[in-house]
Amino acid sequence: MSVASDKPAKQGGLFETVKVVVQALLIALVIRTFLFQPFNIPSGSMMDTLLIGDYLFVNKYSYGYSRYSFPFGIVPLSGRVMESEPERGDVAVFKLPADNSTDFIKRVIGLPGDKIQMIDGVLHINGEAIAKERIDDFVDTDPSGNEIRIPRFVETLPNGVSYQVLDADPDGFWDNTRVYEVPAGHYFMMGDNRDNSSDSRVLSYVGYVPFENFVGRASIIFFSIKDEAPVWQIWRWPWDVRWNRIFDTL
Repeated sequence: MSVASDKPAKQGGLFETVKVVVQALLIALVIRTFLFQPFNIPSGSMMDTLLIGDYLFVNKYSYGYSRYSFPFGIVPLSGRVMESEPERGDVAVFKLPADNSTDFIKRVIGLPGDKIQMIDGVLHINGEAIAKERIDDFVDTDPSGNEIRIPRFVETLPNGVSYQVLDADPDGFWDNTRVYEVPAGHYFMMGDNRDNSSDSRVLSYVGYVPFENFVGRASIIFFSIKDEAPVWQIWRWPWDVRWNRIFDTL
């Protein structure tokens, strides 16, 4: 009497497992490329809108697609397809014009043709001062546990978009600038932490950002953990996760 071998069944099960894994990876790649891409915040340049340790989804289809929408820029697109122009006040991820490989996240302040200037810490767009209202301080702690208080303000752009900015130094280096004239097809990006942000005010580093370099618009924070806490130590999450920031929209 012969005994049937279970080798074909095992091979079939392995094939099904591999197929499911490949399908899952393809679905994840499609979602990441065309719909939503996760990013984490490594610096404090957008405080207190975004904090170090925030993890967010960027909407990839909000501005259409360019070659920078794809991993490593492998698709040789010229310009953008299905384009939709950024709006003033959007928080957007873009490729740094200086090297086209580094991702930056800042707020859209200047549109093509705008004239942007900082005068005594007040943002001016096309010669008009932007409303800046003092509110309560932003309170943080340094690595030693000492309390830090940073002056906080609400700015309101001409299109009605309001957001909070930090201004630690009333006479900071970038509180008084030249007039920046935004070229056609480019945007002027600024961090909300005005004294600690390398942005379009630094022409030699960031400067005016081409529309082609936009990756997408930041949409929602899906996770947030204190910046000194290792994310993999899940047993510390009850104390280290910033639960009140999860699912905040931008």
